[in-house]
Amino acid sequence: MSMATASFGSSVRQGSSSSLNPMLLVTCLLLMCGLLMMTSASVEIASSQYGDPFYHFKRQAIFALMGLSVMVITLNVPIIFWRRSSWFLLMGSYALLVLVLVPGIGKVVNGSARWIDLGFFNLQASELAKVFIVIYLAAFLERHLDEVRDNWSGFFKPMLVIGTAAVLLQLEPDHGSIVILILTTFCMIFLAGAKLYRFVLLLVVITGAATFLALTEPYVIVRFSSYLNPWAAENVYAGSYQLTQALIAFGRGEWLGVGLGNSIQKLYFLPEAHNDFVLAIIGEELGLLGVSFVVLLFCLLVYFAFSIGKAAQQKQSLFAAFFAYGLALLFAGQALINIGVNIGLLPTKGLTLPFLSYGGASLIVSCFMVALLVRIQYETENLVSDAEGRVKSDDREG
Repeated sequence: MSMATASFGSSVRQGSSSSLNPMLLVTCLLLMCGLLMMTSASVEIASSQYGDPFYHFKRQAIFALMGLSVMVITLNVPIIFWRRSSWFLLMGSYALLVLVLVPGIGKVVNGSARWIDLGFFNLQASELAKVFIVIYLAAFLERHLDEVRDNWSGFFKPMLVIGTAAVLLQLEPDHGSIVILILTTFCMIFLAGAKLYRFVLLLVVITGAATFLALTEPYVIVRFSSYLNPWAAENVYAGSYQLTQALIAFGRGEWLGVGLGNSIQKLYFLPEAHNDFVLAIIGEELGLLGVSFVVLLFCLLVYFAFSIGKAAQQKQSLFAAFFAYGLALLFAGQALINIGVNIGLLPTKGLTLPFLSYGGASLIVSCFMVALLVRIQYETENLVSDAEGRVKSDDREG
């Protein structure tokens, strides 16, 4: 127990000049901001549906405590454990994606079977599966780095892994997670040193496949046409209703917002205001200033994650490096897509904003990912300390 406590204490220190890990500081700010703004966005609907304006706040606070508990446990798990378990975690990710398709186990919401009902909250299988797949990819890239760089076989093998997951996600369907997984995989392989022309050829194939899928799914065409012209009479109260209401919220907020708690759009105008479109409520109540602060926090989170990966790569800890890069890309992809959807730069997708949107699975998995990053940083710094210690010892002996 004392060793675990010492490990946890060391993991929250970045160096002698700072007593608080900046990654954990940014995470705490995002958690507090999320609890505040999610509560503000949900008080009216919670009061109407459950007779308690703080219903969602209470549940989210419990989810946050669960997430922090998972974080503390994860901080004390060595990174080598995840590397050795990478194959089993990949199989586990596939199992999760299959389970949501099984009647009686998977829960269908708004036409998509993405959740497993655990009683207290619904586990979105793709949230955990994405992390497990990143772990496997990091281990694969470490073991087959030369093959990935020099041969087509090393390039296509991880694509087969992602392709299997993409097929299962398409059956739900969950197109947002497919996009994030593909982009994350591409970027991880590129960072490993794969040739650029291979990505170009594969992108042509993927673009063709995506076009075919879009043509076979009528609702995809509706969403895309609504995205291109959201204010058209046939779209404004149909496929682009959420987008137009979100844009109205941003417009009302202007520079400094209408004030915390004073949003009008959350009064049943903007569906899912406390879930996928919580950023629109932030824009309305806190204005451009509030949105910029949230975007800055996510930029810092991703920057620190990439910095951790770079430090690990410099110390030749390749699994830790690719692992950190993958987690950073997951955070970046999820945040970019959600923000893009909220402001109308991307077609509407059902993706949460990490730490801010309501939901137990997203919050707990986000805390899990941060803990993994901090653990990677802790072990990388220990490698540096051990190396320095050996050099000083050799000098004394000499």
